Order: sequence, then C-alpha cells, then structure tokens
Amino acid sequence: QAACPRMLRGRTFAALASASARARVAGLRGSCRAMDAKYLSGIGIPFEGPAIPVRLPEEDPRWCAAEAPAQASKGQGSAQAAPSQKAEAKAKAAPSAGAAPERKPAAGKTFGFLEEIVEADLTAAGRCAERKGRKGDVIRTRFPPEPNGYLHIGHAKSITINFGLAAKFGGRCHLRFDDTNPTTEETEYVESIKEDVRWLGFDWGEHLYFASNYFDQLYEWAELLIQRGKAYVDSQTPEETKKNRGSVTVPGVNSRFRDRTPEENLKLFREMRDGKYKEGEHLLRMKGDMKSSNMNMRDMPIYRIMHKAHHRTGDKWCIYPLYDFAHGQEDSIEGITHSICTLEFEAHRELYEWFIVSLDIKSPPKQFEMARLNVTTFLTSKRKLLKLVKAKVVDGWDDPRMSTLCGMRRRGVTAEALKAFILKLGVTRQISLTQVDVLEDCIREDLDPKVVRRMVVLAPLKVVIEDYPEGKEEQVEALNHPGNPDMGSRKLSFSREIWIEQDDFRANAPDSFYRLKPDGEVKLRYCYMIKVKEVIKNSSGEVVELRCTHDPSSRDTMPTDRKIKGVIHWVSAKHSCSHTVRLYDPLLKVEATPPVEEVAVAEAEAESDEEEADVPDDFLKQVNPQSLVELKSVQMEQSLGSAKVMERFQFERNGFFVVDKYSPEAGPLIFNRIIGLKESGLKKEENVVSAGKSRKEEQAKQAAEKEARKRMDPRDMFRGQTDLYSKFDDEGVPTHSADGEPLPKSRVKKLKQEWDKQKKLFESA
Repeated sequence: QAACPRMLRGRTFAALASASARARVAGLRGSCRAMDAKYLSGIGIPFEGPAIPVRLPEEDPRWCAAEAPAQASKGQGSAQAAPSQKAEAKAKAAPSAGAAPERKPAAGKTFGFLEEIVEADLTAAGRCAERKGRKGDVIRTRFPPEPNGYLHIGHAKSITINFGLAAKFGGRCHLRFDDTNPTTEETEYVESIKEDVRWLGFDWGEHLYFASNYFDQLYEWAELLIQRGKAYVDSQTPEETKKNRGSVTVPGVNSRFRDRTPEENLKLFREMRDGKYKEGEHLLRMKGDMKSSNMNMRDMPIYRIMHKAHHRTGDKWCIYPLYDFAHGQEDSIEGITHSICTLEFEAHRELYEWFIVSLDIKSPPKQFEMARLNVTTFLTSKRKLLKLVKAKVVDGWDDPRMSTLCGMRRRGVTAEALKAFILKLGVTRQISLTQVDVLEDCIREDLDPKVVRRMVVLAPLKVVIEDYPEGKEEQVEALNHPGNPDMGSRKLSFSREIWIEQDDFRANAPDSFYRLKPDGEVKLRYCYMIKVKEVIKNSSGEVVELRCTHDPSSRDTMPTDRKIKGVIHWVSAKHSCSHTVRLYDPLLKVEATPPVEEVAVAEAEAESDEEEADVPDDFLKQVNPQSLVELKSVQMEQSLGSAKVMERFQFERNGFFVVDKYSPEAGPLIFNRIIGLKESGLKKEENVVSAGKSRKEEQAKQAAEKEARKRMDPRDMFRGQTDLYSKFDDEGVPTHSADGEPLPKSRVKKLKQEWDKQKKLFESA
C-alpha cells in the first residue's frame, strides 16, 4: 500500500473519510518507517542494562498448558537471552518493521509476500539462517485467538496462513489463547476454538499455550519497566485519560501523575496487585510520547484493575495485562519467529517493538501484517455476532446463517472448500472486499465431484398420468453421479401419480420455456416423456394439478421424430417421503453491509476501547427477515429417509444440501441448503429482467423517501424512536437508551453525524 495508516486507536489510513482528513495526516506518514537508533534514543529507550532471561515454554513447567507436556525440543533455545552489552543493544535497537508497504503480491507463491519474507530470513544472511537445520522447528508462527467468542470466517484465514506457512518451511505453529480479559472469556470458547482448528485440518501437537501461563513473568516485566522509568501508575479518571490522549490532529497532554518516582510507582503497582484499589482508580501505563503522531505510543495502558475471577487462574490476580503489552512478550517467551497479524494492527507495530527493545529481548519476534478477509454478506464482528445470539435472532453460535466456523460447518461447508477459497485469494497487503460469489464457487467446486445426486421436489405440484395403468409400478435406474459412473446407481420407483416442481409448469410460457406448459411436452429424468392434457385450478385460480399423458416408448431413450429440450426431475407420489428443508439467505440485508474500512476500524476500536464496545440495538433492524425459509411439504425419493447426520447430497436442479446435526432421531429429518446451483440460461435471463424491474422500483422508492426526509425537521428525527431512546439534547440527538442508561460517546457521535446529514437535507428543501 502506498499510504501509511493513520494512528488512532487502530484505525487505518484507508478509514479516513475525506480528502481533507487525509491531507491532515499526510505529514504523519513518516511514523510508519522502521524505527532507527536515533529515533529510539530520542524517546528515551535505554540501550544498556541487564538482559531479561527468557525461557521457552517447553523449558519451564509453570508456562506450559495442562494439555501440553513440557518437553524441550532438540536444538531449541533461540529465544534465550544472553547478557547484553552496549554494542549488542545498539545493534538490535533498530528492529525490522515487518513487510514493507510497497511490497507487491508474490506471483506463484502460495502464501504471497509472507513466503518471500520467510525465504529471505532463511538465507545465509537472514535472521533465521541458523534455524534451517532444526527439523520441525525451522520457523515458529502462532494463532493467538482471544477466547471471548466463536471463530468466524476471518479467523480461518489466519489459521490457514499461520499453520500452512509453518508447515511449508518445516516449522511449527503454536495455538495460544490470549486470555487476558476475564470478563469476556470462557472455557466454552476455548474448546470451540480447538474444535474449529482441528476441523480445518491443523494440529498444534504439544504446543498449546495460554497467556495466563505467563502472568507471573509479565508482572515481573511490568515491574522492570517501572524500575527503569519506562512505566508509571496513572491515577487520572477514565474521562481525564481519554481527554488528555488528544487526537490524530491534537497532541496529547502528559498526565499530572506521569512524574511519580519509580519507588512510588512500584509501591502503587504492588498495592494494585494486592487488591487495595477499585477498578478504574489506577492504571499502569508505558511512558512513551504524548505528542507522538502514533496514537498507540501515547502512554498506552499496560495493566488495569479487574476484580474478576479468571477462567484458568481463578482469583489469583485482580490486575491483568492488556493485549498490546502481553502478546508481543508472549511471542518472545515462545520464541516466535514470524508474528503475523492483520493490517489494522500495523499502527501497533511500533509499540510492539518498543516493548521488545525496552526489555532487551534477544532474538526478538518480528511482526508482519497482511490484509484481513472481508466477504460481502458475511459478518465478522464478534460483538455483533454475540448480539445476534443474545437477542435470539439466531439459534446459537452454530446457526447455519452465522459466519462462524461452527455455523459454516453445520451448514455443510467443508474445510477443504474454505481453505481453497482462502488460498485462491492469496496473501497480500491490499485491503479489499471479496464478493461472496467467489466463496460460493469454491464450495460448489469442492462438493460437485464427491456428492451423490438425489431427486427432491421442494414445492410440489401433483401430476396424474392418465394413460398410465392404475396400480402399476416400475423401477428405473438412476445414476448417483452422472459425471462419475464409478459412484454407482440406484433404483427409483415410478407410478401413475408423481410430484414435480411448481416452477416447472407455466400457464403462460414464452417460446424459450422448455419445461411443461399447456400442450407442452417434457422428459422426466431417467423416465418417460409426458405431455400436458389438462390444467386443474382451485377457486383462487391457482394451479393445483396437471393431467398428462405419456409416451410408453420413451422411458430409456429420447424420441427421434421430434426434438424435446426440457428435462425435469420428479418423485413418485406413492413412494416419496417428506422431510423438512431449510433455505438460507444472507443474515443481514445486503444494503446493511458496511464499507470494508469501517469494519476494520470498528473491530480495532472495540479491541482497544472496551467502553465503546456496545452494539446499538438498531443493528438488529438490519436483519434479513427472509434469511431462513423452512419448507415442510417437501417430497423426496425414498432413499433419503435413511440419510445420516451431516451427510451431503445434491438435490438435482435445486442445490447442495446437508442433514442438519440437530435432526431429531425420530424424524422428520432436517436438510440445510449449503449452496444453490449455478443458474440456467433461462432462469438467469428471467432474474435479470426481474432485477431490472426491482431496481427501477427501488430507485423510485428511494427517491420518494428522500423527498419525504427533506420535510423532516432534524430536531424531530429521533424523538419518535422511544423504543430505542429516552433522553435527547436540545437539538434532538439521543443521549440515553430506552432503559435510561447513557449512550456510549461513539454512539452519540454517530447519531450526531446522522443528524447533521438530515439538517443539510432539510435546509436544501
């Protein structure tokens, strides 16, 4: 990327909305350059001092997870710190800044530019050259999820890249849980994450770790920063802290507590550890530069008071490290060589390296950023996914409409399809939004060659073949996969009465319609030609039955005296079984999908600012009411009555389906649609015409709504929404939720922006 990101709570430069905003931060681009020794010394990073001893997790039992036996591997120990000397400290004072923004995608590389970086690091002159002989440990990567929710499709990319890159170069990938926030973390999430990683086909072996394994060491490092004058206990109120932090255009202001002596800070910090203070009374902060153009260098918090029991350490701690401090040191402890994250954390890299240099870590890890995975119609905000679960919009984290990995798995998507999709997109630093069609194609390509075919009528229309003898039955041979005879065949029963799809008949059909119509003729799949003789309608004028005739000579062949273009599927009425089918569409309305930059900014903000992590209730208004359609009167061929849970099929001409994992044992079975088939030529033409009409209607509707909005006074636009808000300011902007609680500042700000837009519209009328 040509432009460096701006530094404001993890927001990226791409998130700046206007040209004027971009111009204001153009002068800040220099902060994205790799740090050099002059810059580091200028902000007070020490170059001398005792080295910090770092032991690998497998060399220290207190750091090993219960599930991962502590066993040192042969040749390990690259993260072991040696006594530092002045020359060594200066040499490492300018760590690599990761992937250069100018780096172009690597052609022919499975893992793109990351693969090139590793190759360079393993050359004779590379920083990892001495690791080449370590079998199974040439490089080390890690997948470090927070156990505060279920993994979604975005995490699948991180898992695939981290484990895949390590495997390609004969290395290993650690699974590490960043469990530093006890208010949101649960063992349930830990177990679900393990299941998801295994489902994708990856194995961490003995290398399962938790940030909580390192709490003692992290605390010792925090005390060391205090002793070195690199951290202080801040006693400002949360409101003062936020105000004094400044903004991207306004420098921050030093806290009045910033000049406390190391002795005073150490005393207060130990009292924080001992539980003498309430939450929010004190905060341990690194001593950076409050005037830095990088907001992440403005005295970021290191430790906070939280009187909460931890899911693994219980009540041992009442202070917990924050992510920005913890995860880099966890990488150091574990000897990670390549710490891979997404681009919204590029602005955090400077802080990541500040801690490494401040603690004199020898052979430090390096952070590299790649673009995150963004797919249209897919929701990748843990907060919003949790909101949907708590509001019971969905029936759990594994609802097939959810973008969680367990939801996709329940829907029938395979791990192979998902990994093929991720690798097809490649690994770059280019922020982009991928159309969901690409994912759908990958799913079809994966399922098509290995899934058997079955005939199922979703919207049944009864057909009586009048000239077929009553009581007669016969069997026809049907291939399980027309493109692969080796998958065998099955017997289908045929009788006088059958079911066909309602859409396969039209009373007023164009010449291009090759299925059934008055006096029209069609071929039944693997069976006879039938011709419409009579159309029976009910009192409402709806077609409820077709009376047809058949050609007895056409069961196994096509006629030679006439050309029949249409072939449709069917099910014998006498031999069918009925089960439930669920059809899924995007969970959110298409127009509700925010720009990709907004998604990245919101996620980064949520991780760095818990106060503003609430999701507004009106988000639920974006839910698509047609995201789930359940069909109860579906008619299926008999063989599907014995289908097993999670068994996949292609329902001919309808799509790919899977037996739901929660299908009742006593029946009826539940079949979830995984993905539809690609549209036929006629259906595509019909949809284009329909879409054209819909667009015109929608444009007319939007124009009418805009005219109506022009007449709305902005002071009244929110006052009628009493189900959402209870108090308003003088201009009519909501300040309190329906239950009387103050709205988060970020929410009020967004509402004010909507108010400003309405004001301009109102004044233009």
